[in-house]
Amino acid sequence: MWLFVLAGMAAAVAATAADAPEQPLPFSHKAHAGTMKLQCKMCHVNPDPGETEGLPPASTCMQCHSAIKTDSPAIQKLTAYAKNNRPIPWVRVYVVSDFVNFSHRKHVTAGNTCEDCHGKVAESDQLARETNISMGGCMACHRTKNASIECTFCHEER
Repeated sequence: MWLFVLAGMAAAVAATAADAPEQPLPFSHKAHAGTMKLQCKMCHVNPDPGETEGLPPASTCMQCHSAIKTDSPAIQKLTAYAKNNRPIPWVRVYVVSDFVNFSHRKHVTAGNTCEDCHGKVAESDQLARETNISMGGCMACHRTKNASIECTFCHEER
C-alpha cells in the first residue's frame, strides 16, 4: 500500500523572485556565476552520498574575499563568521521533502544541469525558487526526459 504524504507539498511549488528569502548576507549569483563565471561546484560541494548540495561556508567565500571588497560591511560580517568559525545561516531556497528519495549526484550523472531544476541562477541577483519542484513538476520533467515515473523510483514502498 502506498502512503502519499501531502504535508509540505505546497512549499515545493514554484515561487517567484518576490518570494526570495532574506539571506544573512547579500549574495548575487548574477555577479558570481554570471559575470565572473564561477562554476556551481566551486561553492556548492556534493559530499557523499550525494543527495544534497552543500551551502558554502565562510571559509569558501574568504578564499577571494580576504582581499576583495574587504571594506564592505557585508564582507566584514562574512569575515566575522569566518574568524569565529561560525556557519553562515543561509536560508535554503530549494527543499525536497523527506519522503522523496532525491540525489543531486544521480541527476547530474544522468546529464541534468543545475539550470534544469534551479532555473537561470546566473541571471539572479537574489535567489528565489524559479522552477516547480513539486511532485507534478518532477514527473513532468521525468516524462520529458524519458526517466521513470514509477512511484518506487522516487519514493520508498511503505
